[in-house]
Amino acid sequence: MHPARSGLTVIHTREGHVPDLSDCPPAKLQRGEPRLRIGDAGPKGRILVRGEYGHDIIADLAPIPGELVIDKPGKGAFHGTTFGVEPQSRGITRLIVTGVTTEVCVHTTVREANDRGYECLVLSDCTGSYFPEFQQVGLAMIAAQGGIFGWVAPSEALLASLTPQEAPS
Repeated sequence: MHPARSGLTVIHTREGHVPDLSDCPPAKLQRGEPRLRIGDAGPKGRILVRGEYGHDIIADLAPIPGELVIDKPGKGAFHGTTFGVEPQSRGITRLIVTGVTTEVCVHTTVREANDRGYECLVLSDCTGSYFPEFQQVGLAMIAAQGGIFGWVAPSEALLASLTPQEAPS
């Protein structure tokens, strides 16, 4: 079942920068291999540049009408975006977080959300890392100490708990 059919608000985020990289801090520009840095040409366009093919959301996860897409200049969804306003304006206090990479963007967003008072559930099979050990440890860190940053569960558990939203009469 698609989350929207259960009345859930879906917000997609994408890390990327404006084409002239004016929103990318110099320290961030210097990270990575010298031939594969932000703004350099890659196999799917300029790396982490908004509007490039490689910056877009993959077709299997493409937003459907009504879902928000927020471009972010950093790792976390809150920094430099309107992301914080969107859930708050809808009275949302709980976030279900998915994405890549677990140890970077997912972790940063969950930690930022936790500091803002949100309850977070990270779907373990809907996140990923380049490194299996980072995936395992990243998820363990979120759930450590009784859920210090949030909870972790497989998507199957969430899907089993959702019910279709009834149409208004």
